[in-house]
Amino acid sequence: MAFCIVRGDFKNFISVNLIFRRQSNNLSDNLAMEFTSNENGDNVVLDGIILPMVGIENYPYTIIFNLSGDTPELLKTDSHLQFRRDGYSLKVENNILMLFTWRILEQFTNERVNALLNHYRQYNRPMIEIENGWYSIEILGGETLQDSYYEPTFEFILRKTDRKGPAEFDIHTDFMIKNSAY
Repeated sequence: MAFCIVRGDFKNFISVNLIFRRQSNNLSDNLAMEFTSNENGDNVVLDGIILPMVGIENYPYTIIFNLSGDTPELLKTDSHLQFRRDGYSLKVENNILMLFTWRILEQFTNERVNALLNHYRQYNRPMIEIENGWYSIEILGGETLQDSYYEPTFEFILRKTDRKGPAEFDIHTDFMIKNSAY
C-alpha cells in the first residue's frame, strides 16, 4: 500500500511495506522520530517507500491522480501551474495509493493504518486503487478552478515502470503552493 502525506510540515508518500520494514528492523512505532534521527529516513526514500514533500501549507487541496496520459489538469488554460517536478519513484504494494499527514507516522501501528483506511473509504478521502509495482511520479502544483474560485491543487502523474528509476531529487525541495484564496 502506498500513501502520500499532503498536510503538516513534512509530507511523504509511504508504502505499507513500511510496516514490514518497521517490524523487520525493530523500529519503534514512532516512525517520524526514526526517520528524522538516523539514516532510516534516507533508506526509505532511496527504496521507494517514501517520497518527501516539504513546505505544504495546511489548506484544503484538490488532489488529482492522473494515470491517463491525457493533458494534466494543471496544464490546461484555466489552471495556474506553479511548479512541475519529475524524477520520483514509488513502489506500490497492496494496490492502494493514499494521502495523509506526517502525524500518522508518530504512532505507526497496524491498528492506526487500518483505522485510516476505513476512514478514507467511509469519507471518500484521497485514495486510489492501482496496480502493484514501480511508478515514476511527476508532481504538479498550482491552482485549479473549483466552483468559481481557485483552490490549491496537487496533480500526481503516475506512470507504471518495470523498475525503480534513479533517485535524483532533492529531499528538501519546497512544494508550497501560493494560494490566491487564502
